[in-house]
Amino acid sequence: MTASLPVTVRPVQPDDFEAWLPLWAGYNKFYGRFGPTALSGDITVMTWSRFFDVYEPVHALVAESGGELVGLTHYLYHRSTTRIGPVCYLQDLFTAESVRGRGVGKALIEAVYEQAQADGSSRVYWQTHNTNATAMRLYDQVAENSGFVVYAKPL
Repeated sequence: MTASLPVTVRPVQPDDFEAWLPLWAGYNKFYGRFGPTALSGDITVMTWSRFFDVYEPVHALVAESGGELVGLTHYLYHRSTTRIGPVCYLQDLFTAESVRGRGVGKALIEAVYEQAQADGSSRVYWQTHNTNATAMRLYDQVAENSGFVVYAKPL
């Protein structure tokens, strides 16, 4: 087992854009959003701007080690028909390939848990692709697989 990496998880800052961008690109490439299926630059710019707009529910944390960003997570809150308070949806989680398996993803998830609890949320959930076996090994350690299957239809 590889030793854990000393990491600091913190809110993303406006001057992190250049360091965040390769992580965002890596995340999108991992999920097949590159080349002709790549997200438009407008989506990236809008996503980034939402992190700093107090009227937007989208939040971002980054993991930093040795002065470099090595991971990111984006999450948002929404209402639910099964809870009074907001629930937290962890939408994106990505670590640089060079630090995988060294506790960065776990630190990011735990930071979302902390923030969600502080913000009055009683639940954090996320989804991943069923082929993402590496991440699922971590997820099985830090959360419960609810068994739900996600359906989506592009409009």
